[in-house]
Amino acid sequence: MDPPLPENYFGVYLSPVQTTTKTGNLLENEFGWAALKLHQAVTEHNGEKISSEMNRWLKSFLKLGGLSSPNIVHMGSSPRFNKYGCEFGMGKAVAVRSGYGGKFDGKILAYPGREGGGSIDLEVCLLPEFMEALESDQEFMSLASSSS
Repeated sequence: MDPPLPENYFGVYLSPVQTTTKTGNLLENEFGWAALKLHQAVTEHNGEKISSEMNRWLKSFLKLGGLSSPNIVHMGSSPRFNKYGCEFGMGKAVAVRSGYGGKFDGKILAYPGREGGGSIDLEVCLLPEFMEALESDQEFMSLASSSS
């Protein structure tokens, strides 16, 4: 990395890299052309670009009022990981939760359901008054179910 992370850095650093092209260009060129586009995006992803992106994100974040904005819904997790597949001698997990960190009003995490067969478990983070309103919504509750 340029600049490198401090030697005593402990944690995970994620910095998304993307490139764009038109569908026609992607279809007209070979696989190596697409790989070269990705390679260029990665090699251009330096400290200056990361700093610029962070500043741009921070300005838009503050303009929206941060993650507490009532207009933000964040959907996370992945159906690829079988969260109920790990068994440590105590039986199958009753529920999966993501932990305390990174929670805010409007965050939703989706996991493959405990029951399998295409079911989905949602972890919904809402302020208490909004959660109560959701639980009081008969139409919503008729579509949602909890396994017993």
